[in-house]
Amino acid sequence: MSIESVRQFFNAKGLDIPIIELDTSTATVELAAAAHGVEPGRIAKTLAFRLTERIILVLARGDARIDNRKFKEAFGKGRMLPAEEVEALTGHPVGGVCPFGLATVLPVFLDVSLKDFDEVLPAAGGIHSAVRLAPQYILELVDGSWVDVCQTSPRQLSMA
Repeated sequence: MSIESVRQFFNAKGLDIPIIELDTSTATVELAAAAHGVEPGRIAKTLAFRLTERIILVLARGDARIDNRKFKEAFGKGRMLPAEEVEALTGHPVGGVCPFGLATVLPVFLDVSLKDFDEVLPAAGGIHSAVRLAPQYILELVDGSWVDVCQTSPRQLSMA
């Protein structure tokens, strides 16, 4: 039902965004990058965090890691949610979590690391699905906000 909720999300907005469904698993950044023939950074992973008073989603480039200091400066204390809670709150299985068609309305933040790409591939509600979208378009679709909470690796700096 999760991929269907993503389809319904796009349809409700009057959008015809194709959902890419593959026979192979795209449940991890590495698997998704290989399946789609792109570098891991182009996979937009969606992470769920519990803050003191709310739960948020953060989208980041696939090869980025959360920088604890930056995260704390942006949001205060937080911790990643366990898989069972993620699926219950988003309606999507871990490996297919995306900011579209959520079971619970959650604030969405996109890490500035995604701005390195003209197009990224977030999951689309299942471990075999994705969409290709510009990061700015994702931001607009989910009424999100930009945030800087990831570490910048030397490789990412050389790409900028």
